[in-house]
Amino acid sequence: MTRDQLLTAPDTALPSLRGAVAGLPPYVPGRRSAGLDIAALASNESHYEPLPAAAAAVAAAAGTMNRYPDSAAVELRERLATHLGVTAAEIAVGPGSVGVLQQIITGLCDAGDDVIFAWRSFEAYPILVELAGARPVRIPLDDAEGHDLDAMAAAVTARTKVILLCTPNNPTGVPISHECIEAFLRAVRSDILVVIDEAYVEYAEAGSGPDSLALYRQHPNVCILRTFSKAYGLAGLRVGYAVAAPAIAEGLRRTALPFAVSALAQKAAVASLDAGGEMEARVAAVRQERARMAAELEVQGWRLQPSQGNFLWIRADDHLLATLVDAFDRAGIMVRAYQGDGVRITVAAPASNDRVLRLLEAHTASTID
Repeated sequence: MTRDQLLTAPDTALPSLRGAVAGLPPYVPGRRSAGLDIAALASNESHYEPLPAAAAAVAAAAGTMNRYPDSAAVELRERLATHLGVTAAEIAVGPGSVGVLQQIITGLCDAGDDVIFAWRSFEAYPILVELAGARPVRIPLDDAEGHDLDAMAAAVTARTKVILLCTPNNPTGVPISHECIEAFLRAVRSDILVVIDEAYVEYAEAGSGPDSLALYRQHPNVCILRTFSKAYGLAGLRVGYAVAAPAIAEGLRRTALPFAVSALAQKAAVASLDAGGEMEARVAAVRQERARMAAELEVQGWRLQPSQGNFLWIRADDHLLATLVDAFDRAGIMVRAYQGDGVRITVAAPASNDRVLRLLEAHTASTID
């Protein structure tokens, strides 16, 4: 019997995926640029070149790529500990914050456990939860495109193991205030891990969101999740980290895929921390552009919630969304559409941002009531 006959034989049993895997929706990344005239604003990555210190560190470490990296990421964890005022025992690293989040879900959730998060929020949340066999509990955003913490607290059951708070929220850009999270933490059980996902924290104006480290010091069930992919410009190297109670952080390190964070990524992350002043100057420029774009769009008539990320969010029903996406595509501007919800536009260089503003101004009269 040939191979093709064997594969199509009615009595041939083939390996099958787990039900949880077969039913997973794929994670949809931002579309990539295919030409010089394309404005790639679909992924919330930095539009600056790598920090010079990070690029130099990668070049210097390139000759060691035949060796395995330090799986414990000792140097990076110690540098982060100094940067944050914690101990290395409280830090776990992984391939981007999404990699660390997978370690969190894997480390804390058994089949049937609940993970609560706002929706719409980061698209990987339900995927990682379902992959672990746990149950995603989506709580709709409030009218201001932010987290409805009262509804999230009311959704807690005996099965709840983890709650995810994304601030500023991706894709809406709305932060959660310190006072609101503080009250929320008093309302939920201390045996539930509350993850404060701060992938965009560097872009947030001071005081707009929580002092997560202060909350962590007050509440041992808080876990802080951050990344080097956004403001530090290391999206292509994949390195993120969590700050958690030592026992939790140790568990996250145990669930990590061995050698998942490359030596190049670790060296680049350390160098990036040492170049914090230059990173902050770049962030300030993004904030300035974000404010300029938001102000002009409001003058045009678009109704926006104030964003604290490196992106803007336009709420749109499917008809408006299709109109906008078609217009952006024809103009060579790549944005991120969320079916039934809206469109997210990454803030980039002024020239690209001006293209966005011109396009949206042209569509204001025909698409807004």
